Amino acid sequence: MSSFSFDRDNSLYKNRDALLEEYTPDNLVGRDEELEEYHAALQPIINGEAPSNIFLYGKSGVGKTAATRFLLNRLQDDAAKYDDISLNVIEINCDGLNSSYQVAVRLVNTLRDPSEQISNTGYPQAQVYSFLWEELDKLGGTVIVVLDEVDHINDNSILYQIPRARSNGYLEHAKIGLVGISNDLSFRDSLSAKVRSSLCEKEVSFPPYDATELQKVLSQREQVAFHDDALAEDVIPLCAAYGAQDAGDARQALDLLLEAGDLARKEAVEQVIDDHVQEAREKLERDRIMEGVADLTEHARLVLYALTSLEAEEETPARSRDIRPRYEQLCNHVGTEPLTSRRMRDHLADLAMLGVISSTEKNEGMSGGKYRKHALKQDLQLVVTALEDTIEFAGVHESIRPYYQTTFEDAEN
Repeated sequence: MSSFSFDRDNSLYKNRDALLEEYTPDNLVGRDEELEEYHAALQPIINGEAPSNIFLYGKSGVGKTAATRFLLNRLQDDAAKYDDISLNVIEINCDGLNSSYQVAVRLVNTLRDPSEQISNTGYPQAQVYSFLWEELDKLGGTVIVVLDEVDHINDNSILYQIPRARSNGYLEHAKIGLVGISNDLSFRDSLSAKVRSSLCEKEVSFPPYDATELQKVLSQREQVAFHDDALAEDVIPLCAAYGAQDAGDARQALDLLLEAGDLARKEAVEQVIDDHVQEAREKLERDRIMEGVADLTEHARLVLYALTSLEAEEETPARSRDIRPRYEQLCNHVGTEPLTSRRMRDHLADLAMLGVISSTEKNEGMSGGKYRKHALKQDLQLVVTALEDTIEFAGVHESIRPYYQTTFEDAEN
């Protein structure tokens, strides 16, 4: 039996953790205008004034959370210099919390001793809010409540209650500022007028990074994460170009650089080169598709299975009316009622947004009208692998049998 030992390998990395999401650099690059706006919105706190409520919005990976942690860390350090300022920051991520009630419970439990936690059920909402006001008043001073991914909350209650808590007489000692962070660009418009006026006193929009800005971000992390000359000259520009192509997402660009570095370290080579970046991109894309398909609903997977079988028959791009018979056949096999044509088209649109399929609009004028044609955007073998459980449940269609057999054989090996 082979024996394995673990020896430290620092040949490429100085500090690999500098490429991780939780790392906050000493300075943020590529977000100068946004930081200036955000800084101005936080300035009243250091002046001893009531904090503003701030709403940040922009797509995932554009620096909203990083900017928040960076500036609030600075704010806490600077506030400590003043005897008349007591500042506390509470940050929670709302992913997995779909109601104001759940968010309020999480805030109460964050503020309380572990022995005094409350459960997620069993209390009237008004009582949970009362617990929250009590804990906040115990802190006193200025309290900044950060709700990241706030668009996961299905109701507006807490987004109205927290900003108005002091003016409504619920708080005597604490001054509360709410920072809401959203990846959903339409979330603001979905808020009621009274919530919008409370939460969005100050707004900061974070646009996607361009390739030049991403190069600055990656170069800054490179200096901390890697030894000198550990990266070939074209690695940073290539990662930045891919990041800009992927919706200007700094997180994806950093993940790509990290994966490329790990591949180079696995090969025990002295330098990360563009081949490592290409291989890393393919691996991350495979992982993204596998995870995305796994998260789909049953009917979305059946729609994708139908299109995949047509792809294997070289019958794509295909209109939804051509996909539907195959989809209905699969529904019959699993004993479920097919969705309406409209809902099926909605699933096709979602699959296109996920990047698994491509949808191209056609316009044949008065005679044929407008319609969309759909095809796989990802490798057929990869999609079959991602759909393995669905294929096993619905039955192996003859057209994808060679690809499914390959998947099965790979799993066996």
